[in-house]
Order: sequence, then C-alpha cells, then structure tokens
Amino acid sequence: MNMNDRNSPLEAGGIEKQLWDYIDGLSSGEERTTIERLLQSNLEWKNKYQELLEVQQLLRSSELEQPSLRFTKNVMEEIAKFHIAPATKNYINNRIIWGIGAFFITLIVGFLVYGLAQIDWNFQDNSKPLVDLSKVNYGRIFNNNFVNVFMMMNVVLGLFLLDRVLANKRKKFQRDF
Repeated sequence: MNMNDRNSPLEAGGIEKQLWDYIDGLSSGEERTTIERLLQSNLEWKNKYQELLEVQQLLRSSELEQPSLRFTKNVMEEIAKFHIAPATKNYINNRIIWGIGAFFITLIVGFLVYGLAQIDWNFQDNSKPLVDLSKVNYGRIFNNNFVNVFMMMNVVLGLFLLDRVLANKRKKFQRDF
C-alpha cells in the first residue's frame, strides 16, 4: 500500500460503499479511474472487490419467491372462517355523551353566574337600565390564554358535531329517497 492510496478521498467513504457504487456503475468517471487503480495496486481493495462480486452473482442467480396465484383468495377464506363482529351504531357509550353535555351545561351556567355577579344590583334611579353591560370587564374573562384555547377547542368540537349531524341527516335523506 502506498501512502497516497491510504489518504485517498475514496477511503473516507468506506471501501464497501465505494465498491458497490463501482459495481453498480453509480460512481463518477474520476472515482472509477481511482478505484480501478486501487484494485490493481491494493490487495485489500482487490479482495473486497472479489467478495462483493461473488455476493452480487449470488443475488442475481437467486430467484425471488412468488406466492401462489390463489394466495389472496386463500387468506380471505381463512379470515372468513372466524366470526367477525358486525358493525354497530353505538360505538360511543351514551354515558360519555351525557358527561360531555353536563360539562358544557356547567360551563354555560358558570359563565352566566360570573356575568350576573358582575352586575351592580344596587341602583337608585329607575331610569338606569337594570343591566349595564358596559361595566362588565370582559378583559378579565377573555384575556386568559387558557380560556382562549378552551373556547377555540369548543368551537372546533362544535363544528365536528355540526358536521356529524348534517352527515347523518344527509344519509337518512339518501336512504329514504
């Protein structure tokens, strides 16, 4: 081995990778000439090249196994032997739906109670309106990031619910039609 071959830029990428690129014809012209020179002068490169050529010959000579023509049908027949659960309309437990509804009702009641607590009930003059909405501090309620994210999630969930209701109505209409 001479010193120039050892410090070759080809050596940095790994002998096997460069030899595979050479065998597959993926290396550039400059790399090809350098690899050919190394194969003639360097015993390690020559041995590795012979080994990789043998591997490539084995890969080319082996046949790929192919499944039988009835493979898909055989698999489907095996699956058909087992009892498959029929589709059901109630994938979601009704208790979960009631729990979500109770949560939203509690949320609405909480907002109403908070809003009513903001009202000044001690009024002297009958000409003033009972509820002065200009004095309600909405900034305290809606300036919180948690509340904003929560309200955004509620809007998205509400849109999902609306989509499901409309899809069910459309299916029912198509079924009846």
